[in-house]
Amino acid sequence: MSGLSREALVTVAVAALLAGGCASAPARTAPERAADLALANQVYLALNDDPVYFYRHVDVAVDRGVATLSGYVWTPEAIYHARQIAHGVPGITSVVTNQLELEREGRSNGVTR
Repeated sequence: MSGLSREALVTVAVAALLAGGCASAPARTAPERAADLALANQVYLALNDDPVYFYRHVDVAVDRGVATLSGYVWTPEAIYHARQIAHGVPGITSVVTNQLELEREGRSNGVTR
C-alpha cells in the first residue's frame, strides 16, 4: 500500500463515490416526466405538420426541456428545419440532432445492406 492507512483509503473511496453521485442530475419527478412527455408530443406533432419535409421517421425525446431528435431524414436541410421546428415549441430550451441520420434511396448513409 501507499503511505495511507486502510481506513484512510476507505474514506477516500467513499468520498469519491459520494462526489460522483452528486455530479449527476437529480431524478425527475412524475410531473417533470409528464411535462417532458407532453413537450415531446408537441414537438412530434409540429414536425409531422410540416408540409415540406417528411418527419415520420423521427423520434423525439425531451429531458428537462432539451429535445433530442433521432431517426432519419433525407436531406441536410431537413435536419436544419427540424431543429427550427423543435426550437419553436414553447418550453424547448435546446435541440440535439446528432442522432439524426441521412437516409438516401433506401440506404443509410449511402451503403446498401
